[in-house]
Amino acid sequence: MHPATLNAGPVAKTARADRADVKVSYEFFPPKNEKMETALWDSIRKLELHNPDFVSVTYGAGGSTRERTHRTVSRMVQETNLRPAAHLTCVGSDVSEINEIANDYWDSGVRHIVALRGDPPEGIGRRYVPHAKGFAYGSDLVAGLKKVADFEVSVSAYPERHPESPSWDAELDNLKRKVDAGATRAITQFFFEAETFLRFQDRVQAAGIDIPIVPGLMLQPNFQGLKRMSDMCGVRVPEWYAFLFEGLNEDPETRNLLTSSLALELTASLFDAGVRHFHLYTLNRAGLAVSVSRILGRHSLKRIKE
Repeated sequence: MHPATLNAGPVAKTARADRADVKVSYEFFPPKNEKMETALWDSIRKLELHNPDFVSVTYGAGGSTRERTHRTVSRMVQETNLRPAAHLTCVGSDVSEINEIANDYWDSGVRHIVALRGDPPEGIGRRYVPHAKGFAYGSDLVAGLKKVADFEVSVSAYPERHPESPSWDAELDNLKRKVDAGATRAITQFFFEAETFLRFQDRVQAAGIDIPIVPGLMLQPNFQGLKRMSDMCGVRVPEWYAFLFEGLNEDPETRNLLTSSLALELTASLFDAGVRHFHLYTLNRAGLAVSVSRILGRHSLKRIKE
């Protein structure tokens, strides 16, 4: 190793490292109107150039974005070289409806599903009640999807435990049930410090769970919005992080710079610890995701379908 590399910071070390085995994936949400759709597709076109391993499209609470999610995913299949993964939840649909959705995805060329239990229709924090004729939990949904077709199935994981989980044993047992049902990858809830993810990864490995655990990195420069999401999901916001954004409500430029810097540092710390797949919650904006992608070596340009 060159002597200068030994003294480099984590971002510089990552930029200089051999990153041939690095994977990046992106998450989008379906647009609500024409203006948002234009912005989404501008971001998709920019991020497609960075050769993501796959991209995922979220599914609203209670299936509220079902048609928009399907339309966005189908357009990705038709107009891009991306490998889209459609989110699908247990909430609000019976087994026959979910099987129909899954078959429609398979017929349209989608081979990857992100299978989630989903949040109660009334919102996070309310009591979850399984659909009387539906799949009760994420593990049931995974098993059901594998019966429909040979989907690649990703599931969720929670480095700080799901808000409804009574213990780490319960949390890990739930993840193991999803793996036993056929899940091939887990994507985590967002977090703020590398140690949070690394401790969770150790717990997963100690429990004998051997699928890849992919860290989910949130690229949200609006601190108030980030705090709301964190509170709903049971994610702890460190005091130092809140301090950095204090008084910046009317200063979006500084918030963007800080968010980029913190995301790059977190990514580099995880890379230094051996992580080689990163899932970026883009919020349908390309800029911050491009910054993270570039330090991970995602420079190759992929031809976009004409």
